[in-house]
Amino acid sequence: MASDRVTVQQPIRFGDGYELDLRLRRLRRGRHVVKLERIPVDILVLLIEHKDEIVTREEIAARVWGKGVFLDTDNSIRSAIRKLRQALKDDAESPRFIQTVTGQGYRFIAPVAPPQEENRTVTLPSEASAVPQKNWHTRKWLITGAVSLLVLVAGSAYVLTRSRSADAKAPKIHSLAVLPLSNLSGDPAQEYFADGMTEEVIGRLSMIRGLRVISRTSIVQFKDTKLLAPEIARALGVDALVEGSVIREGNRIRVHAQLIRASTDEHFWSETYDRELGDALTLESEIAESIARRVEVTVTGEERARLVAARPVSPEVYEIYLKGLGAKGNSKADVEKRIAYFDEAISRDPTFAPAYVGLAHAYDSLGSIYVGASPPNETRPRLIAAAQKALELDPDLPEAHVLLAETYMSQWRWAEAEAEFKRALDLNPNNVDAHIGLADWLLCHEQVEEALAWARRGRELDPLGESGHSIAWILFTARRYDEAIHEFRNELAVKPDNGNMLWDLGWALIFNGQAREAIPVLEKAVSVTNRSPGIISALIWAYSRDGRRADALRLLGELKKREQAGYVPAAAFVNAYLGLGDNDEAFVWFERAFQEQSNLLKFIKVFPPFDVVRSDPRFQDLVRRVGLN
Repeated sequence: MASDRVTVQQPIRFGDGYELDLRLRRLRRGRHVVKLERIPVDILVLLIEHKDEIVTREEIAARVWGKGVFLDTDNSIRSAIRKLRQALKDDAESPRFIQTVTGQGYRFIAPVAPPQEENRTVTLPSEASAVPQKNWHTRKWLITGAVSLLVLVAGSAYVLTRSRSADAKAPKIHSLAVLPLSNLSGDPAQEYFADGMTEEVIGRLSMIRGLRVISRTSIVQFKDTKLLAPEIARALGVDALVEGSVIREGNRIRVHAQLIRASTDEHFWSETYDRELGDALTLESEIAESIARRVEVTVTGEERARLVAARPVSPEVYEIYLKGLGAKGNSKADVEKRIAYFDEAISRDPTFAPAYVGLAHAYDSLGSIYVGASPPNETRPRLIAAAQKALELDPDLPEAHVLLAETYMSQWRWAEAEAEFKRALDLNPNNVDAHIGLADWLLCHEQVEEALAWARRGRELDPLGESGHSIAWILFTARRYDEAIHEFRNELAVKPDNGNMLWDLGWALIFNGQAREAIPVLEKAVSVTNRSPGIISALIWAYSRDGRRADALRLLGELKKREQAGYVPAAAFVNAYLGLGDNDEAFVWFERAFQEQSNLLKFIKVFPPFDVVRSDPRFQDLVRRVGLN
């Protein structure tokens, strides 16, 4: 008896070992997954479908982005083709896979192997003996249509059942990381926009208590990475990754996002969003809500209300705000540039709360001993005013609560600081700064083990960021110098030019009896920070301990000269004179540090350089005045 046989095709194979799985939209070479975003994969599928034919840019744009698309498709297509060629190790000049047809489009030229067949078949008995010949052709098409429908339904049910079964068996997702969104606008100057969108989506997801969300400072290290998703997930210790892209064209944005299960490298959710730039905050909320729903995390009513809370913002204001977020660097000029962006955003829209948070952050940097650009008693009132205005406009901004907490702690308003840290953690249980800030608060009160516990929780949220620095700092103040040095060196292995880390490693080496080893570390820190006064004061200690008093006095002279021309933090002189053994002069500057509410005095009970005067009645009086008896 004759039969009709319909087969379900396997993935497409081409070139030297490449395999394209159409259902999963995944490219492999041998056993290895080739990391590709959705758009390059979609273009590859289209080119293979039309093998040896020219596929025009218009056809690619219509297939990938839809007709009537608003963006600069030429640049976006070129970017995607470039990524495809990199993934396939192809050469545009001597192509093996993708040929550019100048002025027309692209052609896929590699041989494609016929797809293999699975053993699953649908077999029907021949109707030849039972059906009159004159009706055979009609009946044949009806039968073929029925078979096709049967196979389609059965195949769909099979895929759906397998997908549901896989989801049911897959481990529950408790943690994720949002990888830096790729800028596909074709304009490198738009990187700040993609980075800003990434940061905002992370901020939204971080509000969910049942989900551990990795901090931006850790994920930024995977920008433009060649690592595969499972490798990144292992490095960050997460169950899932979010990756995607942003395309900006004028006042329109398109964001594509997808979820990848770390254990299987399975892309189990994806979505594309088109919006006006003024709806960016709403878009970020929608993305975060969709991800939360897909990973099946429990979201309370209060969390959901905060998650979706957003209001329109003018495109100009939002763009200026993102430029402020994207302006990096720690010099006075860098910080003042950020302040200018946030001031401009506020002048255009005085009701845009996030701009006030950005402004408060900038003033916090400007008044730190690290930057040493302005006296804290000048910057802190501005910081507090900006943070309080942000909370007046939006009481649920955790970053504003953290900034207030840190400022109150430096003003020795201990109870208010603790309350603000706890409020920030209530609003955002994944906020790393709140974890580190509360650890500092506990450390100031000599609760070392509790401080370490909070700092270690912070490291779980920021495994490759600054949280390890906090742990090392706590160990240093606990006089556990060997452990602190080990932690500092681990952090510097991946961030060798981090001036703040070098500074504190220098302190740890000095007090571990290794002043000579501390000198090159601190000299490097001075160099990479444009001669930070705080770091110079630590180098004075190192020179003095190593018998290089003339070098120590030379640096003290530099600080005095700079102080005549502008502001130098009083704490720098406190440390310098203590390092030189001039305790009386150090107390003159201790008093000035008290008057300006130096950041360093919050650590007065635990900072090792102060041990040399800890029994002095003048010092004990100072401890009393900062509220830490």
